[in-house]
Amino acid sequence: MAAKIKKGDRVVVITGKEKGREGRVLKVMPKEQRLVVEGLNIVQRHTRASQADPQGGIKNKEAAIHVSNVAIVDSNGKPTRVGFRVDGDKKVRVAKTTGEVING
Repeated sequence: MAAKIKKGDRVVVITGKEKGREGRVLKVMPKEQRLVVEGLNIVQRHTRASQADPQGGIKNKEAAIHVSNVAIVDSNGKPTRVGFRVDGDKKVRVAKTTGEVING
């Protein structure tokens, strides 16, 4: 199945503790149906000191969010669902609200 959300897309969280916040997709994990969004779902990790990080300590990082909890933001800044259309010989993603092609 083609990916509805890809790395670099601007998304908005539609449910959960981060509801209403926007960010860019940093990583997509299709097998787990999860993605990591920049600056959202921050968790604290207690890390042991290592050669790469001699200090160790408590670090903040983004945790994964389920794909069903986010929606792509269209050109008007509104959340939208994603459809597909064939333009010539290419299959492209289309915003359901505006009908515009989503680049990427």
